[in-house]
Amino acid sequence: MKGYTQEKMTKPATKKHLAWRQKSIVEYAYLVKHIAYRFAIRLPASVLLDELISAGSLGLIDAVDKFDQSKDVSLKTYAQYRIKGAILDELRSMDTYSRSMRKKIQDITKATKKIEDEKGSPATDLEICDSLGVDLATFQDMLTNIHGAAVLSLDEFVKTKKNDTFSQTRFQSGVKGEDNPADLFDRAEMKHVLAKTIQTLTTKEQMVVSLYYYDELTLREIGEVLSLTESRICQIHTAVLIKMKAKLVEYET
Repeated sequence: MKGYTQEKMTKPATKKHLAWRQKSIVEYAYLVKHIAYRFAIRLPASVLLDELISAGSLGLIDAVDKFDQSKDVSLKTYAQYRIKGAILDELRSMDTYSRSMRKKIQDITKATKKIEDEKGSPATDLEICDSLGVDLATFQDMLTNIHGAAVLSLDEFVKTKKNDTFSQTRFQSGVKGEDNPADLFDRAEMKHVLAKTIQTLTTKEQMVVSLYYYDELTLREIGEVLSLTESRICQIHTAVLIKMKAKLVEYET
């Protein structure tokens, strides 16, 4: 998705465009609060809703200013991507994961990948526990703590070929500034990897993914649908995402 070119951005804005800009920002301001709230309910209390709204507002303004009306995409869709991206960038700048928490994520990811490479099928919780040398209750506590520390989503950082730190390579690239053929191919390939990984999940895990990402239910609401506690849904969600991260790390390498 291309935004305005540099030439367009430097031309004096017309009264008509300024009016459209103001109208659009006001019209879609509700998206900022809606998206910020959806993030806030999954974050620790130390992260203030106002901070997320502030970051999301900048994302909305950026979306309106860079929106290309000649492209076959709605401003609402484009704004949603930009708002989410701006909030995620703000969360990353807060660095809500501690070093020990990142280590736990990496250990679980490595254990999951090792098991699945050896057996050729999805790793079970008990197998991961055995690999990590912990009991099931301890493993579930680890998942709960990881989920509670920050947003662990398909748009989080992944390890790259270059180093062992979390880079700013995103699972979900959103709307980019340039329609690069290589990028389009990579995104299509990544979607294929994710789709194949989702197919290997249990029925319950697939339902959690669907209800959380497509129907946008909260963990509590998903628990009510599946007759499970919010804590258990939290653990399932985190375990699923770590499994998917393991597959994407394999794809990146």
